[in-house]
Parts: sequence; C-alpha cells; structure tokens
Amino acid sequence: MSRIEALARSLGFSQIGVAGVDLSSAEEGLMHWLAQGFHGEMGYMATHGLKRARPAELVPGTVSVITARMDYLPRNTQGDWQRIEFDRLRRPEEGVVSMYARGRDYHKVLRSRLQKLADGIAAEVGPFGHRVFTDSAPVLEAELAARSGQGWRGKHTLVLNREAGSMFFLGEIYVDLALPPSEPVSPHCGSCSACIDVCPTGAIIGPHRLDARRCISYLTIEHPGAIPESLRPLMGNRIYGCDDCQLACPWNKFAVRSELPDFDAREGLAGNSLADLFAWSEEEFLRRTEGGPIRRIGHERWLRNIAVALGNALRGGDESARAALMSRAQDASALVREHVAWALSQGDRGASR
Repeated sequence: MSRIEALARSLGFSQIGVAGVDLSSAEEGLMHWLAQGFHGEMGYMATHGLKRARPAELVPGTVSVITARMDYLPRNTQGDWQRIEFDRLRRPEEGVVSMYARGRDYHKVLRSRLQKLADGIAAEVGPFGHRVFTDSAPVLEAELAARSGQGWRGKHTLVLNREAGSMFFLGEIYVDLALPPSEPVSPHCGSCSACIDVCPTGAIIGPHRLDARRCISYLTIEHPGAIPESLRPLMGNRIYGCDDCQLACPWNKFAVRSELPDFDAREGLAGNSLADLFAWSEEEFLRRTEGGPIRRIGHERWLRNIAVALGNALRGGDESARAALMSRAQDASALVREHVAWALSQGDRGASR
C-alpha cells in the first residue's frame, strides 16, 4: 500500500483510504433527510434514493471503495486566511466567490488524477474493474470518507481532518478488489458550535442536520429559480457558494495549501467589485469561467446572484450599486429583472431605517 500512497501523493492527493460497501446504517438518515425535503430542488437526490448508500448497485461488482482527498487552498494563501476571508464579507461592494470555485473545476482535476491513480494500481496488481467519481454520481462521499479514516463528520456535515481541517475535495474509486478497510477516526468537535452559530441563514438546523433549502451554496448554485425573498438579505455579498461554516471552524487553522496551480484564484474571482462582475456580458462570463466550476450555473443565475448582493449593498447605503442595477433593469431575462427590481427596492428600505 505504501507504493500506492506514494503514487497518490505524487498526483496531488493528501491521503487515500479504503471503505467497505455496506452502508446500510446510513440509509435511514438519508431517507429521513429526503423525506423532510431538505434537498430542495435537487431532484436527482431523490431520484437515485438508496442507490447512494449501495455502491454495488451503482457499479455492479464493487466490493471496496478507495477514497482520496485533495487540499485546495491556493498556493499563495496567507497564514491568517480565515480573517482575510471574513473581511471580504464586511466589504459589501465586493463580490465573494467560495474559495474552492476561484480556480479550475475540481471535477476535472480530481477525475483525471483518480484515473491515473487507478492506472497506477493496475500496474501494481494487474487489471481490475473500477470506476472513478468526484461529486458526479449518487455517491455518499462524506460517509465513505469518514468510514475510511479521512476524518469525521463535523456538525456542518462536512468531513474534518485533524491535520487539514475541511478545505479539501473528495474522490472515490469503486473497485472489484477486496481490500482491507482503513480504520475510521474519532470525532473531535466536542461542544463547539461555531459552524452552527455563524451560518448566515440558519441552514445548519442542528448538529449534523443541514436544510439545503436555506444554504447559500444551494441558493447560489443548485437552485434554478427565484431566490426566496426572506433569504436574500441574509446572503450579503456572497455570489457563488459560502464558506462561513468553514471559516469559523477552529480546525481549519490546520488547512493545507495545495501544491497544484489548478486551484489558484483566477483573475476577477477574488477581490472584484460587484459592479464589475455584473457588467460581464455572457461572452465574457463564458470566457472567464471556462474550465471552472462557476460556468455550470450559467450567465443568468450569475446575474441573479449578483443582483441580490447589489441590493444588499444598496440597502447598506452604497448608492453606487444603483447605477449597476439600473444597467440591467430591462434585461432580457425575467429572472434577472425580478431580482434587479427587488434589489432597487432595497434602497428605499435602507433610507427608511
């Protein structure tokens, strides 16, 4: 296994582990979460149902799962990065993109490297049946990661590692090889509730309980339609994803910088003004987000998200946001126009306080 671990590290992975395929103890929790509607409009979660907890049904012949994690903090991340990121949220004129999304699409990075890892394993043990995944199929990634010793499930439902916090991606290789499972690790959250307390929308409704319908990451990425008006003021200047629960987590003082250039922030995706980002044409949006995860939401939802942030800035007294909003008051998209109209109305609310 040491040679495989060395290969994994040479490919940019921080750790690999092995989990079995009996996830039956996770089925009740998954079905209860779906029954409560916490998945929102992510219909694919309900469509696949229990297949997520049954690897051998997803890929017949699977008897073990190799798990991998890859750190994603940009190479130039400063030591006090958590404070720096919280400071961004206090600058209402700045558009804040989740740290994982500022570079290359992690799906592309991990998938290709997981395949190279599988090829390397085949060179060691001979041909074997396998399939690689990274957030791309009905897979209980966090559950498999926790069972294989990658860390424990934090109260925000993400996987936490004592040496790396939670700023990493997960990937899996379903294999038809019977491999000895890795030992899981014990949880180390204790009485800490920082992630629950900091959530802007109250999406973490209790330890290990997440209502995705209130989560800013869901609202700005997965949710296809109008964002509920009651949640818009709570989104602040977050325009793609939200890192708050990770920024507040004490374990992330141990988060590790990636050695790969893939996750370095692209120009325009860190420190840029909402007005500048709102001015991107569809052509510019597609050009700047090529090969990145943001492209998946499309230009329309990008503008929807920024309109909400501009409305929050306007309510806070930033009159420069009004001109940016007026530039798209007659946008071709009804979804954008509706959010722009709401945003412009926030100026009146701010003035009446």
